[in-house]
Amino acid sequence: MAMAVISLFILFFISFSISRGEISGEVGVNYGQLGSNLPPARTSVRLIQSLKAKRVKIYDANAEILEALRNTGIEVSIMLPNELVVNASTNQTFSDQWVGSNVVPFYPQTLIRYLLVGNELISSTGNETWAHIVPAMHRISHSLKVFGLHKVKIGTPHAMDVLQSSFPPSNGTFRNDIAFHIMKPMLHFLHKTRSFFFLDVYPFFAWASDPAQINLSYTLFESRNITVTDPLTGSIYTNLFDQMVDAVYFAMKRLGYPGIRIFIAETGWPNGGDLDQVGANVHNAATYNRNIVKRLTRNPVLGTPARPGSVLPAFIFSLYNENLKPGLGSERHFGLLYPNGSRVYDIDLSGNTPESELAPVPPAMDYKGKAWCVVAEGANVTEVAAALSYSCSQGNGTCDPIQPGHPCFKPDSVTSHADYAFSAYWAQFRRVGGTCYFNGLATQTAKDPSYGSCKFPSVTL
Repeated sequence: MAMAVISLFILFFISFSISRGEISGEVGVNYGQLGSNLPPARTSVRLIQSLKAKRVKIYDANAEILEALRNTGIEVSIMLPNELVVNASTNQTFSDQWVGSNVVPFYPQTLIRYLLVGNELISSTGNETWAHIVPAMHRISHSLKVFGLHKVKIGTPHAMDVLQSSFPPSNGTFRNDIAFHIMKPMLHFLHKTRSFFFLDVYPFFAWASDPAQINLSYTLFESRNITVTDPLTGSIYTNLFDQMVDAVYFAMKRLGYPGIRIFIAETGWPNGGDLDQVGANVHNAATYNRNIVKRLTRNPVLGTPARPGSVLPAFIFSLYNENLKPGLGSERHFGLLYPNGSRVYDIDLSGNTPESELAPVPPAMDYKGKAWCVVAEGANVTEVAAALSYSCSQGNGTCDPIQPGHPCFKPDSVTSHADYAFSAYWAQFRRVGGTCYFNGLATQTAKDPSYGSCKFPSVTL
């Protein structure tokens, strides 16, 4: 009889926990596919398991990946791509067909637990798309019910730029252009469905934008004596991550939704980058990611000053260094793994391996010396020609050396001339914000491209 009562109690507890949508603080990984040299899905899943990740997020509904995840016990987050959000919001049949084709064939053997409608839509699409986000979430929700899929939570990831104000955290406020028309109905949906506010949190970018004012050790969870006090709440912060998360908690509270949980859709630190990207190195990446895992998997649960004891489930970005990602060099260096499957540094996403048992990492090394800006390998020649024209039109005499009869005219090719022009432009305008990027057509190098009497201008880092 006593055993029966205990069994009933356990069954009740489990049912109660499921009904309340309880979730663990286990850390997962984002599995991006923007690489030309990435391993096949089954190999990638084995590597995910070797990192002891309990959940994985992909940026579409790739059938090969979902098949490889079948019967692994790994929780999965899939995504309706940005370009399909408008279709899903305006056409229930389209939504039903998408769920029928991309979720139903794999569920429940593949543990699809989250279906995200787009990725950073507020940040990456025009405002004509924003009004479609919540209707798409409603239609996808209806589609899941049609197929009897009741355990899949719906959300959409946001970058921190959805906030108008974030400091101090208690002043967290959503932007005026989205607060009432977009965010409030979205929060209502998340509240009603007991889902999460999915948030991308990157202390690296906040620190890199103002390294003189933001302490690096505070950003890496390594500060021992640096704290920030919120003057309105009196809360004391020991790291930048907590500040950023709490600002969003307060923003939601301002719109009348103080109880919605946050799910960290992305966080991480780059293990490399452009030569002038200070702080993007293996040492700092290992330090940040090991510390965030340790913090999020801590028992008892730590939470944040605004939500002490509240679980923060999370995905680390990312599984691989992805060589096709656009943007600054750091964008292609967030991986825990190289594309060949070897680790960039030792890490255990379960948080169970003591720090002393993880392999040591190299010291933080930022490049010091001269740097040049040249055409990136594989850049489109037509686009390079337009960038060449732009760089030569910006300064006084920037491109004189590549004119006929001058020392850098030969070889007379678009790429050769652009190599010089990009370096000259960067050297002339870096102090006022000029970059070596040119919409992804340029790359930085420590190797002097000068030849003969043609001397390339450089910058000193």
